[in-house]
Amino acid sequence: MVRIVVSFMFLLHGVATLFGPFTPYGEPTPVGQWPSWWAGLIQFVGGGLVLFGLFTRPAALVCSGAMAFAYFKVHQPRGLFPIQNAGELAAMYSWTFLLIAALGAGPFALDALLRQRRGAPERGSAAGARER
Repeated sequence: MVRIVVSFMFLLHGVATLFGPFTPYGEPTPVGQWPSWWAGLIQFVGGGLVLFGLFTRPAALVCSGAMAFAYFKVHQPRGLFPIQNAGELAAMYSWTFLLIAALGAGPFALDALLRQRRGAPERGSAAGARER
């Protein structure tokens, strides 16, 4: 459930950046503008993939890295601690997506459905360990 809620909120950041709604000015970021547009693209695509649980681990790892980059490039120069530099959201997204990348999508994901259709055992499961 955490994966779904966090990735949906992350996806909304991407929608706002790329398409303009939900922002104070209602204007999208110009295509290709570094780093804002690229961050929005990662938020939109990566957030959508993690939301639906498709390629969850690599998508979450990219999202985590993008938020770590945002924290250290934008927020950290403003102050040492996240509360000082307004980087709480970037730090929380980075650590949450890193956790999702480590744990995987869980049973309610397209990855799990595809794995089930192929008949492959789930990673880390007892059945998968016995077959090795």
